[in-house]
Amino acid sequence: MAKKRPQTKAGKQQLKDGEIPVVGAREPCPCGSGRRYKACHGRAAAQAVTELVQRPFEGLAGECDWVALRELVPAATAGLALKGGLPEGVPSVTLATVLPMAWPALRRDDGSVLLALQNDTSSGDLSRDLADTLSRALEAEPGTPVAARRVPADGPRLQDLLDTEAPFEPVVHSGFEFWVPDSENATAEVSASLERANEAAIPTALLSGVDAAYWCETPEKNHLRWVMPHAEEQLLDALARLHAAGESSLGEGTRLVGSFRAHGLMVPVWDLPSPMGADDCEKPAAAFAERLAKALASDAPLTAEERRARGGLTNRQVTLS
Repeated sequence: MAKKRPQTKAGKQQLKDGEIPVVGAREPCPCGSGRRYKACHGRAAAQAVTELVQRPFEGLAGECDWVALRELVPAATAGLALKGGLPEGVPSVTLATVLPMAWPALRRDDGSVLLALQNDTSSGDLSRDLADTLSRALEAEPGTPVAARRVPADGPRLQDLLDTEAPFEPVVHSGFEFWVPDSENATAEVSASLERANEAAIPTALLSGVDAAYWCETPEKNHLRWVMPHAEEQLLDALARLHAAGESSLGEGTRLVGSFRAHGLMVPVWDLPSPMGADDCEKPAAAFAERLAKALASDAPLTAEERRARGGLTNRQVTLS
């Protein structure tokens, strides 16, 4: 026979929902219900932590570049501006794609903070995870890394901590020497991590004439991966119109081959011939941006040929996150 759950005694002071502390999943819930925490108030907390936020960077300046640095770019940094300015003793806060030994963040000896973007996170809200790491890094002792941890479900998000009006300006690096001010005097562990990272990095460059378009070089061919802010269905229609009209390429020997879906945004991808470098992409990309703007403005129904082109683009779409 199943045991009856003990009843809460009448007149016992009850905690309000906002006052329920986090305890072990199998411990009695502090609200006094007699149930285990995981079956009571812990259920809502667990759901809040695991629920996926489709666009974690929405509302931040440079959302498309945040997505690119999270998913596509090996080595890059960007300065971050905090609401209300930097705390005393923190000369700068810098976002980095990755840090040595996969540290979530690092408080340098001079008090400056490096925040890593490409680490695994504990919840479904990447913005909340990063904000928690950033908050702890700002308070960490100089010269120490910040460890990963389970993030509170009601903690702040990046949108709460960062100045969303400040420009977001990524700088793409050829390697990871930005990890340490003096790489020659780095520890053996950091030096080994730096060497491995540099060997694995794919040469990448950010185009200057259009937003969030990144050229990269691979052994067989080069690629252009362009994070776009437009609504997915509208963008697919526009790309289909251009593809059906033979206007979706970036010039001779190039081809629109599909797209990624990452953090709620689409990332069209072009194959490029090996001799085509980043500088060679500038004019064709700017011309494509003009064609795309016209296609996005059209509200005419898709033709049969355009629908076939759209279906092909959809079939070649890969979800990264």
